[in-house]
Amino acid sequence: MSDQGAQVFNDRYEVLRRIARGGMADVYLARDLLLDRPVALKVLFREFAVDPSFVERFRREASSAANLSHPNIVNVYDSGESNGTYFIVMEYVEGRSLAQIIRDDGPLSPDRAADVAIDIASALGFAHRNGVVHRDVKPGNVLISPIGQVKVTDFGIARAVTTQENLTQTGTVMGTATYFSPEQARGESVDPRSDVYSLGVVLYEMLTGKPPFSGDNPVAVAYKHVQETPPPPRQANPNLPPALEAVTLKALAKNPANRYASADDLASDLRRFRDGREVLAEGVLAPPADLTTAVRRTGAAPADATRAVTAAGAGAATTATPAAAYADDSPRRSSALFVVVLVVLLGLLAVLLFMLGRTIGLGDDETAAQVAVPDVLGRPVAEAQQLLTDAGFEVTTEQAENVEVAEGTVFDQDPDPGQKVDRGGEVTITVASSTAPIEVPNLVGQKDVDADAQLRAIGLRADFQRVDDDEVEAGTVVGQNPPAGETLPRDSAVVLEVSNGPGSEEIPDVAGMTPEEAANALGRAGFVAAFAEEASDSVEEGRVIRTDPPGGSDLQRGETVTVFVSTGSSSATVPDVVGMSESDAVAALNAAGFQVRVSSQVVTDPDQDGRVVSQDPSGGSRAARASTVTIVVGQSVAGSTTTTTTTTEPEETTTTTEAGE
Repeated sequence: MSDQGAQVFNDRYEVLRRIARGGMADVYLARDLLLDRPVALKVLFREFAVDPSFVERFRREASSAANLSHPNIVNVYDSGESNGTYFIVMEYVEGRSLAQIIRDDGPLSPDRAADVAIDIASALGFAHRNGVVHRDVKPGNVLISPIGQVKVTDFGIARAVTTQENLTQTGTVMGTATYFSPEQARGESVDPRSDVYSLGVVLYEMLTGKPPFSGDNPVAVAYKHVQETPPPPRQANPNLPPALEAVTLKALAKNPANRYASADDLASDLRRFRDGREVLAEGVLAPPADLTTAVRRTGAAPADATRAVTAAGAGAATTATPAAAYADDSPRRSSALFVVVLVVLLGLLAVLLFMLGRTIGLGDDETAAQVAVPDVLGRPVAEAQQLLTDAGFEVTTEQAENVEVAEGTVFDQDPDPGQKVDRGGEVTITVASSTAPIEVPNLVGQKDVDADAQLRAIGLRADFQRVDDDEVEAGTVVGQNPPAGETLPRDSAVVLEVSNGPGSEEIPDVAGMTPEEAANALGRAGFVAAFAEEASDSVEEGRVIRTDPPGGSDLQRGETVTVFVSTGSSSATVPDVVGMSESDAVAALNAAGFQVRVSSQVVTDPDQDGRVVSQDPSGGSRAARASTVTIVVGQSVAGSTTTTTTTTEPEETTTTTEAGE
């Protein structure tokens, strides 16, 4: 993608500059135009956008990481397709990668390295509990902010452990060779302990400034992960506490069974080290100068060859090293010729031993032969176990809910019926049970009604808790407990946190403010102001009378608040116009905002001729503005019975005359 000119993805994410380049995507600093915030925009290379396998892997990254909400995991906000390729929108973490820090500043102090590793392990442990193995843990995928916050990113080759689709095809291994676990290097399936190994490599590099293995090419490095023992970290950094070295090397165990069982266990042991307590990892004492002599004298290796190493004992005997310390550190005396000759001799010896074994019948042991696995599907569990045991297999029995077959009946087996395996191998049978625990599905991101229906369909129920969330649409599940992948008994509740949308806020009291002041106050509180006019006897014209909803009540942010602005008093004092001439009375009442209705009345007093003799309402009383005041004007006409009624408004006069007969 060109860096010239601003590009915008999905009319929302404006590219600012490139900040990183990965194996299959560029990462840009971008601005979210909708929310006005910086984001990291990961864009798949165009040449990969036409490759379905790469696109699927890229999409898997988004789906794997989007539901991982943890303080030490970079948040994934959005993903999509635009500009002829695919993209992921992530939280932008300002700072440096751990790789940059090690490259620029050298090894970290033991305490700081342990703290960083604890945060990484916490992130991985959370991901593992949610069914995601990272598979590419390395310093380049660890970001550290200026205040020291650790964030793990780039679940680019992570995959859900429970997925039915396998993106790692035969002969294809995903990851970075320097930080491979041995099982990754062999192309085998991985589990969370593979991430523990990779984190062990990262911890080793933080402590020494370099990874345990390096080589001319990835294949050479991967081979070393499988075959070679890592040099003890204290060979490169003698000041390391033995306890921290022991933790690092336990994480780097070749056999996954010898590592920490989980990333959480690794984090717990690192916390023990930081607290000065005894760690669970074991260190191995260095052997005597002549180990062979020691064994001959005692008939056995030293009884105290292995002991627990504590952080408090960091200053103790510096001879404590891992088992790898038994390797001869003296200069190699073998030449290339010696190695070649040795390899040839060993090969000849192997051939001779094979031929000898065939001659005397070794290798024909019936227990080593492969046999077909009996078909036990549909059989009662006891009968199936007996058949498999008689055939020479070890049997593992599991229970799972299945209402389609009779309870206690085998409905699945592994290996499949008829498959040939070594005699004595393990066969797992799954037995139908109506009370088997139910696996909790991933419900984050679903609508509450859909999540409730899904739980009911599998025999669980939902317990909803409403939470405010400014970024997630109301009614959407934003969290769940227990997380996906855990199991619960039938009819158990799954707690679902459901977004209320933007949170509620108290409406500020803006009465008495000008419209501009009220709009600013409401805007700061997160509301939209709309204005209406209303008369008021108590609030001067141009000032706020009230709001709807009223001030002090709670309302969801982003909603509209109607502001009523005073147009002045709704009533006025009626002028006293009795005794005035008709024209003067009409003028005075119109000036006060009233309409005037004029009636005439025959009077005998000449002084009352043309003068107001009465009014309704009376002078000095209050009446609504624009209401009508009736005045009666005297008329001295001898013998006349004519009645004249005139209605006047400030700009209009109407006269009606009725003549009596």
